[in-house]
Amino acid sequence: MEYLGQVPAPPLDRFIDDIYCMTGEPRHHRMNVPPMPSAHLFVNLGGPARLWDCDPAVPPVVFTDGWFMGVWTRRFLVEYPARVRLVGVHFKPWGMSPFVDMPATELRDRWVPVDAVWQRSLDRIRNQVGGLASATETLRALEAELRSRFAEAPLRGLDLVQHTGGRLEACHGAIPIGALADAAGVSGTHLATQFKSHVGVTPKQVARIYRFARLILSVDALRPVDWSQLAHTAGFFDQAHFSKEFKDFTGHTPTQYLALRRRFPAERGFPPDSGPMPAD
Repeated sequence: MEYLGQVPAPPLDRFIDDIYCMTGEPRHHRMNVPPMPSAHLFVNLGGPARLWDCDPAVPPVVFTDGWFMGVWTRRFLVEYPARVRLVGVHFKPWGMSPFVDMPATELRDRWVPVDAVWQRSLDRIRNQVGGLASATETLRALEAELRSRFAEAPLRGLDLVQHTGGRLEACHGAIPIGALADAAGVSGTHLATQFKSHVGVTPKQVARIYRFARLILSVDALRPVDWSQLAHTAGFFDQAHFSKEFKDFTGHTPTQYLALRRRFPAERGFPPDSGPMPAD
């Protein structure tokens, strides 16, 4: 499967890590996806995709068209079709806010059909990008759609969230939330309220996800892994806390995860392989 991604031009790059196109036959059809510091838009141009929540009380869903996903705080599983053709957006944790007119909490840990967020727009988008010959043209069309949806007027509290979220991103979550609030000149309660409004979760939860992402992306399965050192570098100072959080986020112990990574090495230069793990 091929992955072509690009960072959009300003000002979209303040809210979006990349827009991308995935095409071809996947190496693994079922992927276990841990929480990552992203929200997502998917427009499906291929066969149906299936999604499972790690919470067994949540029924699985089948998407033939497209869906939004807010920030996830737990893992989920995705099953790709035999042939993939999908275009998508990796929003920064706060990045979806200027593009959708609904509270971020309504998208947290949920997948929502595109038409429920951008009413009566999915067929037009799919017709526009589906008929384009090249991935580059497809990404250009998707970027134009995003630009047309971008709220130019500043949203209340978003500048605060973007600034403090950017600091969390830069230090991989390794900064006390109280220090962020003090530096911004606001209370911790106010900061948490604004994060819930624009991200869907508290800054403490965002820090937790950034911290874990740093850890998981630093694992080199081809070399011996010193889990204690990696955990300490990522900001985990309690081994029991690290082990529990690792199991919560991946469904595996560190030893099980490493064995899986050695059995199914991540593909160099293919971002979707960097965090998710094969489940088939």
